[in-house]
Amino acid sequence: VQLEESGGGLVQAGGSLRLSCGASGRAFSSYSIAWFRQTPGAERAFVAGITWDGGRTYYEDSVKGRFTVSRDNAKNTAYLQMNNLTSEDTAVYYCAADLPEIATEVSRNFNDYDYGGRGTSVVVSS
Repeated sequence: VQLEESGGGLVQAGGSLRLSCGASGRAFSSYSIAWFRQTPGAERAFVAGITWDGGRTYYEDSVKGRFTVSRDNAKNTAYLQMNNLTSEDTAVYYCAADLPEIATEVSRNFNDYDYGGRGTSVVVSS
């Protein structure tokens, strides 16, 4: 699976962005998808994840109620809708794909993922 993120950019605090994760290659619908973010000097941190069928979603505590992860398997695309952005959301955002051993699980560890994109930058100005 090849993944490519898009939709990043510069936005004012309180604004919104929708990131997309487009996939090509093997059956996208078989993979759980997660979004991670990384700031300089830090490791990639889990933001949100979604199971292969979209049936379950998971969020890091600081984004609950503001971010929504979704997917459209027919379009081989996953999304991260980000609302009420703050300067602390500034980071490079990555999507990653994994074939989990248990279909209802989404790992929060980036090293567990088989595939990842190159990232898209999100800058939130205060």
